Amino acid sequence: MALTAISAHTRPMETRRITKADFDHIVEVIDRWWGGPIHAQVHPMFFYELGDHALIVEEGGIIIGFLLGFVATSEVVRDYPKAPGAGIGVKTGYVHLVGIHPEHRRRGVGRLLYRDFIRECIAAGCTRMKAITTTGNEGSIRFHVAVGWESLEMEDYAGYKRKRIVFTKDLTNERD
Repeated sequence: MALTAISAHTRPMETRRITKADFDHIVEVIDRWWGGPIHAQVHPMFFYELGDHALIVEEGGIIIGFLLGFVATSEVVRDYPKAPGAGIGVKTGYVHLVGIHPEHRRRGVGRLLYRDFIRECIAAGCTRMKAITTTGNEGSIRFHVAVGWESLEMEDYAGYKRKRIVFTKDLTNERD
C-alpha cells in the first residue's frame, strides 16, 4: 500500500498494513500512548481474524500511529432501528481503536489513517463507516466531528445506563 503524506517535519509518513511485529509493538505501547490501561482493547482477533484492514503509520521507519478496524456486514439492527445506518445488508467499515504516539499528535496522523482506512472500506464495498466512544472522550468527539462524521448520543448502547457516542459517515457519495 505505502501511501505517503508529508508531515510538518518534512519526513514522509507512510501508511501500510499491520504485521505481527506491529501488533506486538502496539500491545507494548498502547497503555503509555493512551495514558491508562486500554491494552485489553487490543485483542489478538484484531490481527489474526480482523486484521485485513488494520493500518500502521510510520515515519522514518518508526511506528507513530495505528488503526485497528475491520469491515462488517450487518443483517439487521434490531433493537436500534433509529441507529445511524441501520438496515439490512449494510456493509460497514468499523474503527475499533486508534492510537497516535503522544509526540506525533496534531500532525495529521489520525487524518491520514482515517483517509486510508475509508479508501480501503470503499474498495471493499462499504456504504458507511462507524466508530464509538464514551461520552467523556472529548478528544475523540472533536476529532470525528472535525473530519465530517455525524454523531449521536445513544442511551444504553453498551448496556443498561452505559450511553455511548456513535459516529457514522455515509460513504454512498464518496465512491470513485
